[in-house]
Amino acid sequence: MKIYTRRGDRGETDLFGGPRVSKADLRVEAYGAVDETNACVGVALAALDAKDLQEMGQAIQSRLFDLGGYLATPDPERRRKSAVPEPTTEDVAELEAQIDALEGELEPLQRFILPGGSAAAAAFHVARTVCRRAERRCVALHRDEPLSDASLRYLNRLSDLLFVMARVANRRAGIADVEWEGRQGG
Repeated sequence: MKIYTRRGDRGETDLFGGPRVSKADLRVEAYGAVDETNACVGVALAALDAKDLQEMGQAIQSRLFDLGGYLATPDPERRRKSAVPEPTTEDVAELEAQIDALEGELEPLQRFILPGGSAAAAAFHVARTVCRRAERRCVALHRDEPLSDASLRYLNRLSDLLFVMARVANRRAGIADVEWEGRQGG
């Protein structure tokens, strides 16, 4: 099977078990942003040596593929028949547990921090911002075509975890977070 089909050359794509839609369709925007998040997590993982964060990141990538499949399958009956997984409240709880565990390594934040530091931390910060975009795209889609509450909560919590992973990557690399100073006065 060839990687190219030429079917998308006119700006349309197929949804799983659904119609052909514009590549600018809200649903395509949503799962595209989830795919971008997944790629950004991969970049961050490539800059890491920490086995625990690697395993955590790979599990996140798998859940993001699941979420992309869920978003690419508009028909609930098709999702059920094809066993397309969707985020669950347990997935959200797992992210919260990971955040809580990793925050145990960190000093509490007193101020906003600038994204950056080690290569891995900077990449996690990029993944966090792309994840926020994915969340915004899913919220926009949700207004027209309701999504599961767990899918929206998953992205919200994932962006928090990616922020914490960035801070942990810096701490483990011996690099301090840089606090935002802000401008004083005019």
